[in-house]
Amino acid sequence: MVQEAYVLGVSTRRVEDLVDALGIRSLSRSEVSRICAALDAEVEAFRSRSLVAERYPYIWLDATYVKVREAGRVVSMAALVATGVAATGERRILGLDLAAGASTDEGGTWTAFIRPLVGRGLAGVRLVISDAHPGLVAAIGADLLGASWQRCRVHCTRNAQALVPRSARGMVAAVIRSIFEQPDEASAREQLRRVADGLRRRYPAVADLLLDAEADLLVHFTFPEPHRRQIRSTNPLERLNKEIKRRTDVVGIFPNRASLIRLVGMVLAEQDDEWQDGRRYFSPESIELIDAMAHTTEVPTLLMAT
Repeated sequence: MVQEAYVLGVSTRRVEDLVDALGIRSLSRSEVSRICAALDAEVEAFRSRSLVAERYPYIWLDATYVKVREAGRVVSMAALVATGVAATGERRILGLDLAAGASTDEGGTWTAFIRPLVGRGLAGVRLVISDAHPGLVAAIGADLLGASWQRCRVHCTRNAQALVPRSARGMVAAVIRSIFEQPDEASAREQLRRVADGLRRRYPAVADLLLDAEADLLVHFTFPEPHRRQIRSTNPLERLNKEIKRRTDVVGIFPNRASLIRLVGMVLAEQDDEWQDGRRYFSPESIELIDAMAHTTEVPTLLMAT
């Protein structure tokens, strides 16, 4: 009961009050923490499990930030999360790790995250969806050979909005959205260039951003139409990150890395179980279209780092 309450986002102080109400008078907060530490083996087994049994055509990569006490200081720690869709059409949690927030800017941290996924058997990746973090993009190119990269349209829109006055941000978001509402890649490319031309006079930086990002923003059009809405952004992973934040906000500042891995790992393991018991994200038949389209369409591949 104590472990379940902890995973559900109940603070150790409230767990203590709960068991006290049940007539257990001697269970302190330190004992609650000790009981919850027994979850560590379960989390480690989940994080290190083999991925060999399936191939994962689509994966999403992102990070969410949580405060941790380390060496007597409170620091921002990045919880790196990978999710994917298997060839069966089921969504799965693929990986979780931690990194000091400042260390994610050079790519070494993302490389250290992605390579163990490959080592555990991650294979068959055709498309990676993420933001345009330089270190992350470099790691994808170096360690997921042959995969295409889709730049998250939501993050790109935010990047564009940061380049204009607040009063113009709604307009900029609306015109960028019109690019992704097109029925096919050719129409989307034409619309992107119209949008860039229309913004050029007042907001040249946004026009340049869109033109520079054109190829990476429109990769999803080379994949099956039933998948495009889900694979053009990291929104599916953002929703998971919100649930992580909801649970971790109860704690506030974690006393150490192990306690953070414990809670987030259990949240992810719980979500992975729910995804397997629920409706498939994509039908297996539509997943098979990925390979069929690869033989008839030239799917762009992320340039490999040399």
